[in-house]
Amino acid sequence: MACFVVPVAEAVVTSVATRILEKNEKKSENNICFSGKLKWLSKLLWGGSLLLAFEHVWHGEIKPFFPFFTAAESPESFTAMLNEISTVGVGMALTVTAAWVGMVIVSELIEKRYRNAETGEQT
Repeated sequence: MACFVVPVAEAVVTSVATRILEKNEKKSENNICFSGKLKWLSKLLWGGSLLLAFEHVWHGEIKPFFPFFTAAESPESFTAMLNEISTVGVGMALTVTAAWVGMVIVSELIEKRYRNAETGEQT
């Protein structure tokens, strides 16, 4: 129904935060700056949300006129839609964010190994 709304909201926030960070960060040759890593999360969220929105349009759950979601037409289905947003939508957003955290950890480990190789240090 509308489970993609939560990842879209998170994608908007991460996109704005990325733009702000890009203006304030110093560039480094050897490291991926945090704004670049945050951009990964933004792209994951936007991509998944667009695919989900397309799937909902395909199944007729979203229409091009108000109230846009077919579930918003009756109070019973509206409650079910809110329940889906709060459970499935939040779960998807948390799962994507957890995957991104894993990506950031791996990239930090690779960057650390690269820095140590450059300076000749052992880990």
